[in-house]
Amino acid sequence: MSTTSTPAPGVSHLPKVRDLTREFPRSPNKEIAGYVLLARLIDKCRATLAGRNGEYLFNCPLDQRFFEFTGIDAEEIKAFIASGATDEEIGQWVKEHDKRNSEEDVLAWSYDQRGREPEGAEAKAYFEQSRREIAPKRYNVRTWFQLLDAEEGRL
Repeated sequence: MSTTSTPAPGVSHLPKVRDLTREFPRSPNKEIAGYVLLARLIDKCRATLAGRNGEYLFNCPLDQRFFEFTGIDAEEIKAFIASGATDEEIGQWVKEHDKRNSEEDVLAWSYDQRGREPEGAEAKAYFEQSRREIAPKRYNVRTWFQLLDAEEGRL
């Protein structure tokens, strides 16, 4: 898949709309304003607004981890992103609307998310089956972020 960002017809006010039918969203590891997952969430939201999200869903369980941590409502941030805000403006908006967490909390949460492994036998079996299909020779893939990065060609 390509990694070029292009404006979508009818939503040219949205910066850097990725066509997720042809390319991947950014890695869950990519930070904006210190938050992992935020760059990926923004890519999926913009693509959804532009009708170019493909198989990627905004407000999926991974996004919901971010919303649960920050206390930010998915529809509220979607409306802000739809205004044409840049990544930097969205990062600032998130910092202003995340009333729960200190900078230290954000750093610790981001660290924990990067290292999050499957929990429970069913999740571990699903993960291992997926790893074998996606990255059969990458035995060191142990976290959800690593699995996504392997699947999307970043490992």
